[in-house]
Amino acid sequence: MIYFDQAASSFPKPPQVVEAMVRVMTTTGANPGRGGHKIAREAADIIRRTREKAANIFGCTDPKKALFYNNATVALNQAIKGLSWEHGDHVISTSLEHNSVRRPLEYIKEAFGVEITYIPWSPDEEQFTKAIQQEIKGKTKLVALTHASNVTGAVLPIDKILDVVRNKGIITLVDASQTAGHIPIHMKEQGIDMLAFPGHKGLLGPQGTGMLLLEGDITLNPLHHGGTGSFSDTPHQPENLPEKLESGTLNTPGIAGLYAALECYEERKGENVPRETILIRRLEAGLEKIPGVICYGVENNKLKMPIVAFNIQEVNSQEIATILDSHYQIGVRAGLHCSPLGHETLNTHGQGVVRASLGIYNTEKEVDTFLNAIKEIAMAYADFD
Repeated sequence: MIYFDQAASSFPKPPQVVEAMVRVMTTTGANPGRGGHKIAREAADIIRRTREKAANIFGCTDPKKALFYNNATVALNQAIKGLSWEHGDHVISTSLEHNSVRRPLEYIKEAFGVEITYIPWSPDEEQFTKAIQQEIKGKTKLVALTHASNVTGAVLPIDKILDVVRNKGIITLVDASQTAGHIPIHMKEQGIDMLAFPGHKGLLGPQGTGMLLLEGDITLNPLHHGGTGSFSDTPHQPENLPEKLESGTLNTPGIAGLYAALECYEERKGENVPRETILIRRLEAGLEKIPGVICYGVENNKLKMPIVAFNIQEVNSQEIATILDSHYQIGVRAGLHCSPLGHETLNTHGQGVVRASLGIYNTEKEVDTFLNAIKEIAMAYADFD
């Protein structure tokens, strides 16, 4: 199969990731922090080294504030729900948010009477940033925004946004689900207070891994309470990090795979033009030449993720995805992509879109095969009409 669903989860994984996970499961399968014996210490060392690696890569000054979760969704829930909310507090977000941001925001809106403002996306960066600036109020407590749309791949001007928020006492949360592993991020230098990302997308790590990194003096209340492997004599959750915000056994094999993935990322992050960027440009250019194909979010000379969103005439996007899968053995994602606000912005809420997303292991031949398939499908619907 040709796999063009990398934005959902990268596949295949680097061999180093698989080898690291197998090694842990066959030689170091103990519970980290739950024993003083050799393999428990080895497991704990894997956890520690991965915290330090992630903190170094993403500009988090204290590795103890590099927290492990089983995906970015849980990390985002901890970031949003973990803040202390009062009635009348205000949050600014955007119309491009994934439900992993929107739904926790809607929860605090209903539970605590928090006001949420979703800024409509505009490709005009100055206009978009100004719209955010104009919504800042005295009770604005949080600015929560995706780094890039998971529907179109459009990258938000987070540096400009963070500049207008800086020194106003507003906490910033960036959802790097689509950008971690693609775009360099440095929390300290950019002014990011909380950064959430999954291990299994652009970083090419295993599923079941995600992180929340905290920079500076951020206080969160834990969503989960339980065993932490230390401070066992108290009935209360420890105040120390990372224990305060991590309860239960961590996914040591997955975290070992994530460490290997982070090492692989360090080796390739200096590339001038990443392979997947070249391929997505080829794919976009080819799609725009096919009669009946409508592309969304294609903005020339602007940074974007290796994602292209499109439709064929008025055909339901799920139907196109089914044809690609069953007749051409090509895997894509169709529908609303857990981002209904984004589709309202694109006016595609009823139809959805077909999303093709690429990674470093995809090839020019696969792109050309995909384009030929879309040509045939578009021609067939044109003939049918």
